[in-house]
Amino acid sequence: MKIVVVSAGLSSPSSTRLLADRLAAATLQHVDAETEVIELRELATEIAQHFVTGFPPARLAAALDAVAAADGLIAVTPVFAASYSGLFKSFFDLIDKDALTGKPVLLGATGGTARHSLVTEHALRPLFTYLRALVLPTAVYAASEDWGEEGLAQRIARAGAELARFTAPAAVPGAGTAPDVDTAAAIAPRSPTGAITSVDPADGFVTVPFEERLAALRVP
Repeated sequence: MKIVVVSAGLSSPSSTRLLADRLAAATLQHVDAETEVIELRELATEIAQHFVTGFPPARLAAALDAVAAADGLIAVTPVFAASYSGLFKSFFDLIDKDALTGKPVLLGATGGTARHSLVTEHALRPLFTYLRALVLPTAVYAASEDWGEEGLAQRIARAGAELARFTAPAAVPGAGTAPDVDTAAAIAPRSPTGAITSVDPADGFVTVPFEERLAALRVP
């Protein structure tokens, strides 16, 4: 099992990388998994080359393949102009359109002020919903003043447990052997054919045709 962490921090050390590392550590408290960290600042030149040539250099190709093959994804970006960074968006623009379908994704962002705290909802969540990822309910935003505060630690712990639950359902105490049905149904993505992805307690994820779901809701 593998969890890939994508960090779009530009400095070293970086608060974005720090948040990414803490989210990964919180997840690993509940699941035995290998982790791989992708630092986008180290791939900035390769990302630009891919846009110009249409072909990814070897390091970038390996990073894109790692994201596609991951069992779970942690994606963290700094906030610029009230949204994700251009480097972060450029990387995910290069991801194959089907690579994240149904993949559990934990979102995180960092910024200098709490005024940007909704960036995870108005910018990040729509992006990954468009990519048909299984975006987890708890997204973590960390402003400069949040570091060292109990509230941030609690959000990180809750988010890590959620990613562990959807990556390996049996790993979280009390989760049993089936996914969290209520949460999964609430955040299930739509498939390319317009079907609705839902969860069966015994068999895991199944795809129910949209017409069938509508028929079930009709009053006789």
